[in-house]
Formats: sequence, structure tokens, C-alpha cells
Amino acid sequence: MKAVPGWGTLPRMLRERAAARPDAPVVADEEVTLTVSQLREQAASVARALIALGVEPEDRVAVWAPNNWQWVVAAFGIWDAGAVIVPLSTRGKGIETDEVLRRTGARLLFVAEGFLGASHLGMLAEAAGGPGDGHPFGALPYLRDVVLLSGTGEGAGIRTWEGFLSLADSVSPEQVERTALSVRPDDTFEILCTSGTTGSPKGVMLSSAQILRAYWDWSEVVGLTEGDRYPIVSPFAHGFGINAGLIACVARLATMVPISVFDPDTALDLIEKERLTILAGPPNLFARILTHPDLSERDISSLRTAIVGAAAVPTELVRAMQERLGFQQVVNAYGLIEGTVVTMTRAGDPPEVVASTAGRPMPGVQVQITDDDGAPVAPGERGEVWVRGYGVMQGYWDAQELTAAVVDSDGWLRTGDVGVLDQQGNLAIVDRKKEMFIVGGFNAYPAEIENLLLRHPAVQQAAVVAVPDQPLGEVAWAYLIPRPGSGLTEEQVISWAKKQMSNYKVPRRAIVADELPVTANGKTDKAALRSRSRDLLGQTEAATNP
Repeated sequence: MKAVPGWGTLPRMLRERAAARPDAPVVADEEVTLTVSQLREQAASVARALIALGVEPEDRVAVWAPNNWQWVVAAFGIWDAGAVIVPLSTRGKGIETDEVLRRTGARLLFVAEGFLGASHLGMLAEAAGGPGDGHPFGALPYLRDVVLLSGTGEGAGIRTWEGFLSLADSVSPEQVERTALSVRPDDTFEILCTSGTTGSPKGVMLSSAQILRAYWDWSEVVGLTEGDRYPIVSPFAHGFGINAGLIACVARLATMVPISVFDPDTALDLIEKERLTILAGPPNLFARILTHPDLSERDISSLRTAIVGAAAVPTELVRAMQERLGFQQVVNAYGLIEGTVVTMTRAGDPPEVVASTAGRPMPGVQVQITDDDGAPVAPGERGEVWVRGYGVMQGYWDAQELTAAVVDSDGWLRTGDVGVLDQQGNLAIVDRKKEMFIVGGFNAYPAEIENLLLRHPAVQQAAVVAVPDQPLGEVAWAYLIPRPGSGLTEEQVISWAKKQMSNYKVPRRAIVADELPVTANGKTDKAALRSRSRDLLGQTEAATNP
């Protein structure tokens, strides 16, 4: 495998790419196309404006916007300024975003106001209060400035994109160059938020040296190269979108096609219009393309590589993707925010390996399967997946105890996933040790949803469990104890949750109860609640299909 170039940092990578191939297109977003030299120039302008507003190296800068060209420019501008990017999901609502901004101490926020008709500023103001003491939001004292990538808004510290960029003239290009070139490979450059059993967002800290190596190698395996056209469907706020999409494309001089809202039913139109060569998505995306009634009439000859992620993939689907869709390679992989890229299948692997495993460890990455005592188990036996190597996170932001709980003194990351290694070293993910469940491709965590539900003024206690669902895989069911005299109803809770939470976190049921079952040690008995949910689900199905 070709070694990663010695860039070390993202600012140096961008400058070397712009010097070597200035006219290479790296962003194609509807009417806006950016070459790598144009990206470098616009990123420097963003960095100059950030410095003019007082943003300093290591400050956190958040981006709350859909995938588009401005997101890319803002990201590289943040890195040129030596700051740390904090991507925020556009699915996030006010109280969720307030929590992340508060925990990371974000200094500035880029936001697409009005995306899909939602007032992000309004949601955040509801959670963090209106302007106060010269700040856009009174309860966020570190957040001094808000830049609107789109939409309108007024208030202390709120600027339009054009008004923000006009500040660049007050800072010399030489100052930005000094700042950008002073960034070190081991400096934290992004904080990606993940939740878990703690119920609060955890910020995963990663360095540019880690990500450049991980996704250079990832690109080698998938064959990403100059001239490729690659739609970035995964949000830039997600580790895959920003790292395997935005950064990988610029590093490889491939053209990214940012997708702000993706409709699987129009995937064929996108492939034809953009002449896409790389396509990443869950197995059902490819299954829908294969069953499209117009498939035989479409020109999809540009497709070369498909990436399906660590989901279970039927062997027949892999064969159909190769034979009917023309993919020369179908790649399955396993990774996590805390451990970056862990395993991948390789070119030449038979369909059975691609379908049943996530492939073999990447160079510089070790994987072992352990029992409950941390001892390695034999090939073919189940156990927790442990990962060690350069890609293991620097740690959780401002949470040393949480970091120590998952990364031991020898550098092994306990993933919480249950897996099996076969005799050839291929890893299959078979279960999850943690309570996390997956809703339509999004990770959901009961403790986080419980904490969000407790923000409802009439909820006194909450417990959340996962319940099987078609076609989303699993969904949340909540069991709630109301505050006395509140008159809480299921309809009220779900209506409130739809306004306050990302849609995949919203409970499908919100069952109001007088008490919750408890275990012998006084904890909520989640096993009993899961059993109750199965019974209720069975009764519902029986009533629907007598």
C-alpha cells in the first residue's frame, strides 16, 4: 500500500495539492464548482475573517449546516486558522445543539438558517436563551459570533456570510500563512460528537495526522483517485462524511458532490447526471437501485466502486451489484469514531467474504476478540472487539475518566461491539455489547434519549428500550412516570419530542405508567421493559392482522 504523503496537517495538504494540481476540481455543488486552488484561496479568506473576529488556534468552531460547498470552504478555513472543527447534525434540535456547544466551549458557529424550513437560530434561542451580555445566546458565554451560511437573522454577533468575509481584509495573507503552517500533526483538529450510556454527548478528539493516514489508506483500498466523482451522502457532521468524504476527496483530488438531502429513489438520476464513479450507502440503497423499473434503460456505466459499511449484506446482492450494476469492486468495512478505519475487504475478495465480514485489519491497526475478562479468544469465537493502533482517538473532550474507561494503559480501545475473527483474519460484527441500537442507519442511545425526555416539564422519570421495526431496524419506545397532577399523555410527549429531538431519536411509543420495574439492586429493569414491549407489539400486530 502506497505510504501517505508527509503532509502531516490539513493546511499543508491543501497547499501541496493546490500547488501540484491547481485546476483539479474537488467540489461540484449544483452551480458551484471549486478547483483545489480556489478552495485554498477561499479557505484562506475564511481563516482571515475568523482571525479578525478573535478566533485563535485551538478554539472550537462549530458548523451546523447541510452538505454544501460552503461547508467545505468553512472547514478548511477553520483548519487554516488553527482552530478545531465541531460538526453539528442538521437533525439536531435546540437542546441537543446547546449541549454540544456548551460542552465544547465553541467560540463561533456557522449555521444554515432555515434549512428544510427549520429556524435553527430559533431552536437554539429556545434552549440557550436570547442575546445577553453582547452574546448571541445568553446561556452560551463562550459563543461570541454566529455566521449565517444561508438565511437571515438579526442580533448580537450574528453576521451574514458576505459580511463575515468582508472582515478578511483586516488580516494580512501572511498572518494566515504563519498560523496555518504552525499547526502540528498531533494537534486536535476535529471533535466528533457521539453519545452513549452516559446519556450526554461525548466529543471524540482526533488529530490530522491520524485522519490523513487512515483515509489515505482507505482511499487506496477503494481506489479513490483524481477524476473520480463521489457523492457525499453521509452528512459532513458524521465521521464518514467529513473524513471519508470531504478530506479524502481533497487529498486524492477526487471531485466530491455534496448531497444536502438524499432521495434513494432518484439515485439513478444522480448517477447519470453527475457521472458518478464511487457510491457509498447501506445495502438497501443498492437493492432499491436494482429494483428500479427503469434500470435497464439507464446509463450507469460510470460506476466503478461501491462501499456498503459494516452491515449484513446478502451474498446475492453483492453479486447483483457486480453483474447488473457493473461495480468492479464492492467494499465492506468496519470503523468507529473512536477508532477511525479498523477493517476493510480488499479487491479480489469473493462475494461471500464481502457479504459476511467487514474484512481484515488495516495497516497499523490491531484487532483482537476478548472475553469478559479481557483475555483473547480463539478464532471463530465471539467476544468484544478491541482495537489498537494509530487511529485510536486522542480521548474524549474534557472527560479523562470516560476515556480511561474505554482505552486501557496498553492503548487498546474497547469498542463495545461483539465480533468474530475467522482463520483468515476477517472480522464479522455480530452484536452490540452496549445498549446502542440503530434506527435507519443512525446510532441511538437509550440514556441520551432518556435525558432529553427528562427536559419535558411533566416527565419525572424515563426509561427507553429498543423495539424491532420494519423498515428502520429498531426504534425507541419510552416508558414514563409523569409528575403528579400533570395529566401527561403519550400524544403530548411524542408531539414535544418531534419538536425537540432528531427524528430518529423520537420514541415510536411513549407509554405513561405509574411505576417502572426495578432489579434487585434498584436499577430500572430494562429486560422487563423489553419483554413488555414485545408483548405490546405482539398484541398490536394481532389486532391489526386478526
